[in-house]
Amino acid sequence: MKFRIAPSILSADFARLGDEVRNVVAAGADLIHFDVMDNHYVPNLTIGPLVCEAIRPHVQVPIDVHLMVKPVDRIVPDFAKAGADIISFHPEASEHIDRTIALIHDNGCKAGLVFNPATPLSYLDHVIGKLDLILIMSVNPGFGGQQFIPEALKKLAAVRERVKAAGRDIWVEVDGGVKVDNIAEIARAGADTFVAGSAIFGTRDYKATVGAMRAELAKT
Repeated sequence: MKFRIAPSILSADFARLGDEVRNVVAAGADLIHFDVMDNHYVPNLTIGPLVCEAIRPHVQVPIDVHLMVKPVDRIVPDFAKAGADIISFHPEASEHIDRTIALIHDNGCKAGLVFNPATPLSYLDHVIGKLDLILIMSVNPGFGGQQFIPEALKKLAAVRERVKAAGRDIWVEVDGGVKVDNIAEIARAGADTFVAGSAIFGTRDYKATVGAMRAELAKT
């Protein structure tokens, strides 16, 4: 299994964001995770398409946009135009989930569906054949730096089984509380893509931290 590390710029130094994304990619990041919050679907307000457009020239790796906004369809084309490669959304934020997935694909991006800790996986019964990524939240969305919720391990295992049964190449991503000391356990549960914010940007040496994560993943 190929593992991917996706630093979340929510925890980066926004005063020097261009340097931050360049440095974390140089340290070995596979993706840049871009958290979009609207102070409506979640109780926080972060960044929009203009920031995505601003960092796009600074990195060659994919930009993985996680939309925590409601409604979602209006903003999808803006992020696609701004340089997003992957756009994920929450089923609760869409009136027509299948239509939103199609909208993301029509705008040239890969599509992901995001599951909060209490969101049932039954949504996958109807759309897994159209998804490129499934993101399991291991914290309740809205803020960085939260503790990993252990029940997410069971959910990851269940998603991995569904992906195997579907016979498709769907990334299984996890977001929330991922650190060097738990990344291997999370990988064993079924994740292959790991969002880490403060666990990377809160350290002095990004390369050493990403390297330590890869060393842990190599043990799985």
